[in-house]
Amino acid sequence: MVLHAARGRSNARIAREAGLHLDTVRCWRGRFAEHGLGGLRDRERSGRPPSFTALQAAQVKALACRLPAETGVSLSRWSCPELAREVVARAIAGSVSASTVRRWLADDALKPWQQRSWIFITDPDFRIKAERVLGLYARTWQGVPLGEDEYVISADEKTSIQARCRCHPTLAPGQARAMRVNHTYGRGGALAYLAAYDVHHAKVFGCTEPKAGIDPFMNLVTQVMSTEPYAGAKRVFWIVDNGSSHRGKKAADRLTSAFPNAVMVHTPVHASWLNQVEIYFSVVQRKVVSSNDFTDLAQVRDRLRTFEDRYNATAQPFQWKFTTSDLDDLLARLDRHTADHHEESSAEPAT
Repeated sequence: MVLHAARGRSNARIAREAGLHLDTVRCWRGRFAEHGLGGLRDRERSGRPPSFTALQAAQVKALACRLPAETGVSLSRWSCPELAREVVARAIAGSVSASTVRRWLADDALKPWQQRSWIFITDPDFRIKAERVLGLYARTWQGVPLGEDEYVISADEKTSIQARCRCHPTLAPGQARAMRVNHTYGRGGALAYLAAYDVHHAKVFGCTEPKAGIDPFMNLVTQVMSTEPYAGAKRVFWIVDNGSSHRGKKAADRLTSAFPNAVMVHTPVHASWLNQVEIYFSVVQRKVVSSNDFTDLAQVRDRLRTFEDRYNATAQPFQWKFTTSDLDDLLARLDRHTADHHEESSAEPAT
């Protein structure tokens, strides 16, 4: 700022070129004019000097970025109190509070107590299978647009929906009071909810069974394929995951044998998130199942059936935005991550 001023530039121009506030430029020019070069030094500050060095903070952050098991600590993940205790044990600092550790970690948005689950791709045909599913969502099959008499069904099972009878009735919400659900309950059994979702017409077909299996799944297929427009359709594509009731070529042959115009399409292994019916199941979980208070399984069945009618009356197709381009980007990121992981695993320890 002083050098700019020596060249005859105005405060406004200096502030603009240096990316500073105009008052900041005035302040430093005034200090230089009054005290010379000495005015550019930091003034002594009041208050207690820092208790910890930047090196100590960096060491704590480095420790937080390692798994506890790698350091010989019998923990699954770090917490701020545990980190503070370990810092003292390692003589990084004589004493430090958990709140200080938390403040240091917050500077770099480190949260070692949190975790996210992920999995390596193990299906060798992952891209091929995923591309088929994404193509059907975009109304194409093997590069050819689907006709008006071709349909796409996404199907799966939601198992172990329990009938929980609360020991005290659920209380409705009131002014400044949330709905109250009693914690204790009696168990009234469980059932499986099978659903088939027409991807492009947002129509759900559902049925309940004592448990999931081949016969219950085929009952759902029969329920859909025996009604129009699916019975007279040219082709009806059934997108399913790799659950035991519809896994592999035998399941595909069984479907085609019962209904020649039905085509089974499997998602890749460990990729149920590509199946749109899972979105519908998440809606059912939030709006029907969570915090339930059912006296018996008959009431569960009735609630699911009436919810289907309510849903079908107003539903719109899901705005599916994950495309084959997004798939390629995802696979490229996973390849880089896998390569980095292998390099770290095979790297020799530094000497």
